[in-house]
Amino acid sequence: MRLIAIEEHILPLNVREAWASAPPPYDPVSAIADGGETGDRLADLGEGRLALMDEQGVDVQVLSLTTPGLHNLEPGPAVETARRVNDLIAETCARHPSRFQGFAALPTSDPEAAPRELERAVRDLGLKGALLCGRTRDRHLDHPALRPMPTKAAELGVPLFIHPQTPSPAVREATYSGIGERADLALAAFGLGWHYEAGLEWVRLAAAGIFDELPGLQIILGHWGEVVLFYLERTAAVLGRALELDRPLGEYARRNLYVTGSGMWSESYLSRCLEIVGPDRLLFSTDFPYQYRPGGEPRRFIDTVDLDDAARRGLAFANWERLTGAAST
Repeated sequence: MRLIAIEEHILPLNVREAWASAPPPYDPVSAIADGGETGDRLADLGEGRLALMDEQGVDVQVLSLTTPGLHNLEPGPAVETARRVNDLIAETCARHPSRFQGFAALPTSDPEAAPRELERAVRDLGLKGALLCGRTRDRHLDHPALRPMPTKAAELGVPLFIHPQTPSPAVREATYSGIGERADLALAAFGLGWHYEAGLEWVRLAAAGIFDELPGLQIILGHWGEVVLFYLERTAAVLGRALELDRPLGEYARRNLYVTGSGMWSESYLSRCLEIVGPDRLLFSTDFPYQYRPGGEPRRFIDTVDLDDAARRGLAFANWERLTGAAST
C-alpha cells in the first residue's frame, strides 16, 4: 500500500538569507529548530532524503517550505523568494516524479501577487496547493485584503494547508512569558502556542463566512486538528449564538476541512478526528524532518492502526489523491 506523507518540509539557503534580511519582529524558533542535523535534512532534496523516506516506509513526500514561510517578508523579497522556492520544489519533483509532490510557498505580504503565484505554481509547475503559516504580521487569513488568495485556491480546486507559526511578540509576552526563557519559548511555540495559532486561523475563516462565500474551499490542519478540533462542540455552540452563518461549525469541519497527524502517532487522536471529520478527510504526514526517528514508525503506524481497509487506504494515500484529483491506485 502506497504511503503519501503530505507535511514534509524543506528550507533552502536563500530563504534563511531572506529571513535574516527581513524587518523585525523575527520568528525566534528557527534558530533553535532548524540547525544541525535537522537543518541538513531540511536542505537535502536528494539521496539523503530519499534514503530516510525508504527507512520510514514513505513512498511520496509532499514538499513544503517550513515555518514561518514567507509571511514576515516585505512584498518585493517575498515575491522573488516565493518564485525561487516554488521553482526549486517543482524541479525536485521533476527529478523524482514518483517520490515527490509539492505545496507552493506564497508571498502573502503582497495580496495581489499571492494568488498569481498560486496559479503559476499549480498550472505551470504542477504543485498541489499551498502551505500557509497563518498570520501575515498583523493580518489573519480572513482579512479582507487577503481574500483573493483563498478565492483563487477555490477556483483552482486546490487545498490550503494552514501550518503553525510562533505567536506575535505581544501575544508571547502577555500569554506565554514568566516561567523562564527556554520554557516561555517552548510553550509559545511547539508546546502549545503554535497549535492554537493554526487552529484559530481555521475557526476565524469559518466565523468570517469564508466557507459560505467559497463552499468548495478545502483547508488542511496538521497535528490532528491543531487543538481546536477537540473543542469543536463547545466552540460551535458559542459561535452559533454569536454569528449568522449558513451552517453549524461542525458541518464546515465535515465539508471544508482535512486533518493530518504531523508525525503524532496517536490512535486516540486519530479516532476522535475520525468521529469529527469522517474517514474520507484524514491524511497522512510525518512532519519530516522534525519528527523523524529511526525504526520505521510511519509504516508501522499505518499498518497497525485500528481502521478498516477502506479507511486505512484513505489515510495512507487515497484521500490525498482524491483531494488533488489524482487517480487512486
